[in-house]
Amino acid sequence: MDDDTLIARLAGGDDTALRELFSRHASWLAARLRAVLPPADVEDVLQETFLAAWRGARAYQPQGACGGWLWSIARRQAALLLRRRGPLPGPLVADGAAYGPSLVDSAETATARADLERAVADLEPAEREVWQLMYVEDRSVAQAAELIGIPPGTVKSRAHRARRLLRAALGGVR
Repeated sequence: MDDDTLIARLAGGDDTALRELFSRHASWLAARLRAVLPPADVEDVLQETFLAAWRGARAYQPQGACGGWLWSIARRQAALLLRRRGPLPGPLVADGAAYGPSLVDSAETATARADLERAVADLEPAEREVWQLMYVEDRSVAQAAELIGIPPGTVKSRAHRARRLLRAALGGVR
């Protein structure tokens, strides 16, 4: 059963659909949340994310992969948690290592991010779709191939082409 069908069942109140959606997406969402949150908060944000998905399932519009929808909910839940908590006393560190990037982007980082977004927007739709699935939604080659309905080798070649084009557009930055 695909994710869109699961969300439709979820909108109808099927809690087994919520469990299945959680088992499919929780691990990669948690991995991405760990980049910006202390480990103790990741589980809370993950639970709030799936609760919000359950509440908002009726409004879901299957325009792309469900993972993007879930990630936007998770980002919003993380921001709400950080906003409720107030300003952090210092950087997020444990044993001398930061959990992720600074919460406040420098001008240089913001410029680089804008350049990347512009370069991704200039990709052909096929390469952009593979980029979205593999590098934004953190899907495997096999998952991307299944979602798009193309062979894994084609996914690999599109991903390679997208990386090459983005590297050229960004001036050879690796």
